[in-house]
Amino acid sequence: MRAVVASGIFGGFLRQDWLVGPGGSANVAGRTMASSRTAILWLWPLTLAALIFVASGRGEVAAPDVVGIDKVGHFLVFGLLGTLVVRTGCRPWVAVLLVAGYGFADEWRQSFTPGRMVEVADWVADTLGALVAVNLYVRWSFYRRWLETPLTGTQRRVENGPAVVPNQPS
Repeated sequence: MRAVVASGIFGGFLRQDWLVGPGGSANVAGRTMASSRTAILWLWPLTLAALIFVASGRGEVAAPDVVGIDKVGHFLVFGLLGTLVVRTGCRPWVAVLLVAGYGFADEWRQSFTPGRMVEVADWVADTLGALVAVNLYVRWSFYRRWLETPLTGTQRRVENGPAVVPNQPS
């Protein structure tokens, strides 16, 4: 009976597809990731999250003396984090919730950092940045294609044959 109740209540959260869409892969409930590409895609958001963690632990942050400029920074950085998380294959709503939760945890952590203070407006900027960026990525295909274009170009390199030197006596 307990197993039936647990599967009924938590069934949607214990299935693998709540995190990623059908055919996707993720590390859920101890399962291994289906591909190394997915593991590499998680490298970028985890790296950015680590950089945010280090930056938010500093007592003072160098910023211009412009009112509200820190909110723009929060919006952009957490928007980038949201885009990187949704690129891993997470469902968009899960990506936004993960980033919003991380933003909340970051603000809470700042309450223990001397010289820093907690601002709800920072968390709102974090969440809105993630929401806007994830929606842009999911809904605008040209934006998604532009972000997914390799930096090295899309054409294959063609090797030339042996060099021919003109005007050389034969």
